[in-house]
Parts: sequence; C-alpha cells; structure tokens
Amino acid sequence: MKGFLAFLLVMGIVVTLSDAYCFSEFYKPWYSKKGCLVDGKLYPFGEIEKTENCLRCSCSRKALHCCSILPSRFSYDKDACEVILNMETCDYDVVQKKDSSKKCSGFSAVG
Repeated sequence: MKGFLAFLLVMGIVVTLSDAYCFSEFYKPWYSKKGCLVDGKLYPFGEIEKTENCLRCSCSRKALHCCSILPSRFSYDKDACEVILNMETCDYDVVQKKDSSKKCSGFSAVG
C-alpha cells in the first residue's frame, strides 16, 4: 500500500509539472491474473516504461494508471514550421514547412 501511495504522489507531481494526459482504471479482484490490457496489448504487472501509444503506466491487480509521455505544450514558429508526431521516439519533430528534412530552430517543449 505504501508503494501505491508513493506512486500516486509521484504521478501527482509529474502531472502537475507536465500537464500530461492521465487516466486510471480500477479492476474487480477477479478481472486479471496475468496483467493489464492497454490498447489491446497485455502487459505484465509492474511498471510499463513505454507503450506503443506513448504512455507510461503502472499495472497492478487492482488498477491501471497511465500518463502520456508526449509533451503536451510547446512553442514554435507556426508560420514557418509544422509538427510531426514521432511515435517511435514518443516526441514531436518540428520541421520547416518548405523543407521537411530540416528541423526548425527555436522549438521548445514543456511536459
């Protein structure tokens, strides 16, 4: 129980600082004996560093808690640049609209 409370405290701080999208699912005791289902994939109990949809999760027999690891706020020159989501790195690539092979300067992400 102490570990769970510590997790909630840490997640509360992380969410406050990062403005990330989070969700929780609470399970009935009989729901799962092998792990948690996230986006159709079964993950074993414990910490999930990164899912295919860029979530960081904690999976237990009682609950699943997940938060997005994608930056939720960022600034860039919207006239000259565009944002491309890179699901492999769970980050955004900000590139020039005229030449998408070139990154934009002055990009900053928060959270």
